[in-house]
Amino acid sequence: MKYHIVTYGCQMNLHESEKIAGVLREEGYTEEAPLEEADIIVFNTCCIRENAENHAFGNIGALKKLKRQKKTLLIAVGGCMVQEEGKARLLKEKFPFIDILFGTHSLPMLSALIRKKRAERKTAVSLLPAREGAEDGILPVRTSYPNAWVNIMYGCNNFCSYCIVPYVRGREISRAKEDILREVRSLVKEGYREITLLGQNVDSYRGADGTDFAALLEEVASVEGDFRVRFMTSHPKDFSEKLVAVMKRHKKICKHLHLPVQSGNDRILRLMNRRYTREKYLEELAVLRREIPDCEVTTDLIVAFPGETEEEFEDTLSLVEEADFSSAFTFIFSPRTGTKAAEMEGQISEEVAKDRITRLVALVNEKTRQKSARYVGKEIEILCEDYDEKRGLYLGRDEYGRMGYFRSGKNRVGEFVRLRIGEANGISLYGEEV
Repeated sequence: MKYHIVTYGCQMNLHESEKIAGVLREEGYTEEAPLEEADIIVFNTCCIRENAENHAFGNIGALKKLKRQKKTLLIAVGGCMVQEEGKARLLKEKFPFIDILFGTHSLPMLSALIRKKRAERKTAVSLLPAREGAEDGILPVRTSYPNAWVNIMYGCNNFCSYCIVPYVRGREISRAKEDILREVRSLVKEGYREITLLGQNVDSYRGADGTDFAALLEEVASVEGDFRVRFMTSHPKDFSEKLVAVMKRHKKICKHLHLPVQSGNDRILRLMNRRYTREKYLEELAVLRREIPDCEVTTDLIVAFPGETEEEFEDTLSLVEEADFSSAFTFIFSPRTGTKAAEMEGQISEEVAKDRITRLVALVNEKTRQKSARYVGKEIEILCEDYDEKRGLYLGRDEYGRMGYFRSGKNRVGEFVRLRIGEANGISLYGEEV
């Protein structure tokens, strides 16, 4: 029997899809296959933005014909969208051919749901109200070599006014430090060369023994082996000089910090419930760059938040100029039912929102091009991650997150490679092996 997994959303979902694959292997599904050949199709959904939900609905609906042709096919839908209030019921009504529905807290139940569906005709559903613990005992089928994701915590306590995550992921639960270190040591022993520590807000990590995130990161970076460490995502309200000191002290830790600012205006930041100011954010960047001058910072930015004026949007543009980001993920505000921002007055028109995102993206892209141009003529070290068959090029990122492409006569995936950069195009660099 074969499986096919469709993943939407963040790195957390990518890793959870690896866990879904692990469950399916335990249930006798031997390999991943194209959608048309699969005996079970699993959608791992996202509900952060409306577009993600619409894509999922469209792709699920498109399976109706395949389901009619292949009576034994199982279709399962899980993840954040299913956990969102009322969405499981809507999915069941709209797509009665769905066999299994499971929320974010029910991934460990997937095996039982598959067996239940095989034994009964009705849809098998599990929507647990909260996560039962930090460990799920699932052995993932990792698909991202030479990179590996490692959860250090689950859930979020921040309740930003625009964000659905605390409602569908639940409250914060931190994994035991020793379980995390054991997983990291095992991955390094297996040959993984980059470990990314994952959490909705990694800075909130607290082990049962009182270990904070900076202390955990120090221990991870002290594990023996030739590998490097990333982490995401950090929250500006929890920024600490202790974390910066650990980053500075350990060569294994990538000199790259993803620090979402969301807006450059203090009033909008208050409405977002972000709990920091523009000034505090810039002070944090000043500390970071004083201690680690070559550290690059990426961020997230939202435009057209309810009530945002033209002047307040321009504050975000000026922050992009002042903060000197390496790159940024940019979004139009997407109202999520159940969040405070969805009910706020002053919802911005689509026309205004599109104008603002266009101007912001143009500025971010120009700053990114300027950053990339500085690489030309220099040598960098990348971790080769993949091979692009269309272009005949190997590719991988340097520690700052820039993607480098090069030709090679042998397979370099999983190796650290030094390149001399001859050309820069947007966020991409092109070079030759040194």
